[in-house]
Amino acid sequence: MYDIKWIRENPDAFDAGLVRRGLEGLSGQVLALDQARRDHIGALQDAQGRRNAASKEIGKAKAGGDEARAEALIGEVAELKAFIQNGEEIERRLTAQLDEAMAAIPNQPLGDVPDGADEAENVELRLNGTPPEFDFAPKEHFDLGEALGLMNFESAARLSGARFVVLSGALARLERALAQFMLDLHVDSHGYTEVLPPLLVRDEVMFGTAQLPKFADDQFRTDNGFWLIPTAEVPLTNLVREQILDEAELPMRLTAYTQCFRKEAGSAGRDTRGMIRQHQFSKVEMVGITTPEQSEAELERLTGCAEAVLQKLGLAYRMVVLCTGDMGFSARKTYDLEVWLPGQNAYREISSCSLCGDFQARRMNARYRPSGEKKTRFVHTLNGSGIAVGRCLVAVLENYQQADGSIIVPEALRPYMGGLEVIAKK
Repeated sequence: MYDIKWIRENPDAFDAGLVRRGLEGLSGQVLALDQARRDHIGALQDAQGRRNAASKEIGKAKAGGDEARAEALIGEVAELKAFIQNGEEIERRLTAQLDEAMAAIPNQPLGDVPDGADEAENVELRLNGTPPEFDFAPKEHFDLGEALGLMNFESAARLSGARFVVLSGALARLERALAQFMLDLHVDSHGYTEVLPPLLVRDEVMFGTAQLPKFADDQFRTDNGFWLIPTAEVPLTNLVREQILDEAELPMRLTAYTQCFRKEAGSAGRDTRGMIRQHQFSKVEMVGITTPEQSEAELERLTGCAEAVLQKLGLAYRMVVLCTGDMGFSARKTYDLEVWLPGQNAYREISSCSLCGDFQARRMNARYRPSGEKKTRFVHTLNGSGIAVGRCLVAVLENYQQADGSIIVPEALRPYMGGLEVIAKK
């Protein structure tokens, strides 16, 4: 959400940011709605002022014996009262139209974000680690998991349909081990506070992090009005909604392991086999709440925390900065970490880390009071996968596979696997 005052004062900058995202400038439309609302509010204020004045004049007219004047004023006051009552409803409608228009406009990219139309124009910043070399043709994760008898898509389809999986035995434990390893790392080494949030949230919570209204078709909704969270970013970030924090409380760093739910409405035909793109998946999420002055440095820190997971697991990855045309709706800047998958012979996204500025904070009315000041300011919010657990399991299977189809358990995970070193078919 935007500050309408900023748009009034900076219409060209507002339009330039949207053009960088591949959209048309919208300041004219937004400011026309804003002006209509302001003009109407001005007319209401004038009417209220005249009503107050006319009400006083009635008493004077009666005191002076001018009954005709008093009756005329009484009629005028009645007309003004009706106009004001109707006008208040019009004001609410004009305000809703302006809010609805602004809620559908994506965030402004930072100046150092590369311009581009789509993911093909994302910019690689660095490579980390060396992809493993095999003396056999590496398999994809679903072939490995099914051969082990521990990954079953047919059973999942009978239960729930396409884009679900049933894990069992050592693979079920491996996913749990990955999540525990990530949480311990973020809490014990990176200073995050672990949270166990609800998986069902209200409309206003989804609006706060901008899943609504634009992305309603991508979400699962219950028949009694709750939404299943698409990521723990939603409840974690909204923990500060309608709050005024002390500056001393910032930065606030939160992490959670949850199931996540997405319809994947826009991914027809993509990754239809396997665990890369599912309706239900698990993820460890990181959220940061900061002051504006801290937020860009916090993005670097948050991304480094996600990188540490991959580094400790010995997984090769690359880091890219997303171009303006590929960034998410709420983001001002986003780094993606893409892990190497030998079975696909490609790097695939495993973490996305974004700085949202005050975009979400305005939607949530989340503020803080700077030390020694009376006025409040909006916080800045950040979020990042720390990391996608299901995709990390995919990466471990493909990178640690052996010629006989068994999987070496990375050393960092063995304490969580009861000391198991190799996952093999029984």
